[in-house]
Amino acid sequence: MNNKFEAIISICIIPKTVEIISQKDEIDEINALNKFYNSKTYYLLSIEETKLWYYSPLTIYSMWKSEQETGEIIFPEG
Repeated sequence: MNNKFEAIISICIIPKTVEIISQKDEIDEINALNKFYNSKTYYLLSIEETKLWYYSPLTIYSMWKSEQETGEIIFPEG
């Protein structure tokens, strides 16, 4: 990861996504962070070329939630 990209996802996207997971799934933020970091959604987000970071934290949450429930990541149409 380059420094600019890493900063964008580390400062802007991951914290808000984890906050949404914590709130919507009613779990503490440490547990939410662990679940997110151990997901394929996070793995794809960490690869700059996937452009997953273009999506809002709420959309990334929806993709993560789909992965948790079905094992599949559903990408928004666009």
